[in-house]
Amino acid sequence: MRSTRRVASPALLACLVLAGCSSVPPSTSDPSSRGAAAPAASGAAGGARSIAVGAGPQKKYTVQQQPAAGSCHYRHEKGEPLEDPKCTPGAISPAVTQTNLKSTICRKGGYTSGVRPSTYVTGKEKRLNAASYGFAGNMSDAEYDHLISLQLGGDPNDYRNLWVEPADPGHKKGSGVNNSKDPVETKLHTAVCAGKVTLAQAQQAIVTDWTTALATLGLS
Repeated sequence: MRSTRRVASPALLACLVLAGCSSVPPSTSDPSSRGAAAPAASGAAGGARSIAVGAGPQKKYTVQQQPAAGSCHYRHEKGEPLEDPKCTPGAISPAVTQTNLKSTICRKGGYTSGVRPSTYVTGKEKRLNAASYGFAGNMSDAEYDHLISLQLGGDPNDYRNLWVEPADPGHKKGSGVNNSKDPVETKLHTAVCAGKVTLAQAQQAIVTDWTTALATLGLS
C-alpha cells in the first residue's frame, strides 16, 4: 500500500515562519534571562500587559545586547516620556514574590543596592540603548531606568526592563537626572509594603503607564 504525505500549503508555511520572527533581538549575553511571560495582573485599566520573567540577581552581570539602533520609539503622555512597549515590555525578578516581600524589597536595611548592576555594565548598556531609541539628548540628564523599578521587584539587568528615559519637560539642560517617575515608584513601593496593593498590581500599573499608575490603583 503506497503511503501518502500531506504537504503544507504555501500560506500555512508563511504563517509558521512569521510566527517565529521578532523585531527585537533577545539578550544573547545571558541566555538564562530569556524568561517565560508572567501571568498578568487582573483589574489593570486599559488591559493587562504581559510581563516577562528575567534571570533575577546575578553574582556577575554581563553587558546585555540591546534592540537594534533606531528600532525603538518613545511615546509621550502630557509631555512625559514613556517607553516603547515592543522594546521595553518590562521584566520581573523571580527572586521577588508576594510571599517573600519582607525578606526582599520590604526588608529593613534596603534591597536594591545588593542587586544593582555596576555602572561599568550599565554605562555600556545605556549607550547602546540610547542608539536603540535614537536618543540624541544630554546623556547625563537621561536615566538608564528600570521600567519596573528594583524596589518593585523589577529584573536588575534584563534588557526588556531597561530604557534610556529622557528628562522631564522643562528640565534644565545639564542639571542631571531628575524625573517624575521616581516618586511614583517610591509611592508604589510604600503601598506594596503596607499591603494596600499587591506586588503584581503595582508592577502591572507601572508597565501600563507610569504617569497614571497611582491613579489606576487609587493611590494618587
